[in-house]
Amino acid sequence: MNTERVDDIPLIYQLPAGEDRHKLVLFLAGFSGDKESCAPRLEELAALGFTALSFDAWQHGQRMRTDVAELRARVRGNIRRYFWPILAHTAREVPRIIDWALERFCLDESVGIGGISMGGDISVVAAALDRRIVVAVPGVATPDWLRPGTFEPVGQADAAAQDCYDELNPLTHLEGYAHCPRIVFQNGADDQQVPAEASVRFREALRRTHYQDCPERIETVLHAATAHAYTEAMWDNTKRLLAEHLNE
Repeated sequence: MNTERVDDIPLIYQLPAGEDRHKLVLFLAGFSGDKESCAPRLEELAALGFTALSFDAWQHGQRMRTDVAELRARVRGNIRRYFWPILAHTAREVPRIIDWALERFCLDESVGIGGISMGGDISVVAAALDRRIVVAVPGVATPDWLRPGTFEPVGQADAAAQDCYDELNPLTHLEGYAHCPRIVFQNGADDQQVPAEASVRFREALRRTHYQDCPERIETVLHAATAHAYTEAMWDNTKRLLAEHLNE
């Protein structure tokens, strides 16, 4: 696994094994995880011919303030105040990482992205921020940062966190998806932490508006008898979708 730093962002990447598709795929870890936890998945993506990359989200991994215990306690104590800025700050960094990777490796400007939970949330936002992202496959993730129905206490946003929500929350910024990237949510049908109904609402809202001529380009796959867990079936679907749609 190769390591690099882009500005102050630490990342890892794996180059294609065998045939090179000349395509970039980003895959991001869940909350309190780090880029290294994605290394086995990057290796699998590289085996499919992709240049596969992960980076530490803001305040995660090598960018952590103190330690994992502090991060978990702070964010879970007030999700809206402390989690929303992590989503926003990290999503805004994705275009910079794409710029670097496309230039460094001379890749085509059609990019795929996926992630687990928080990483999936970030992938949805990034698909609106950067039109080079043509496929996004978020796992156990939501396009609605309010997360109605969650069993977790969500807290209250301060002004800075509210600004992040107002600027980037996907469900309230459907116009960001007017270019119709291929988006496929992989959700647990029994997930009460990140309820799947938000991805269904997002899908239906976009099918009524920007995706009305291509409704098949946004989907929600509900995995039966699955709570908030990223399963092998979700991962298998993710690899298949990236392989299919990054060749379009």
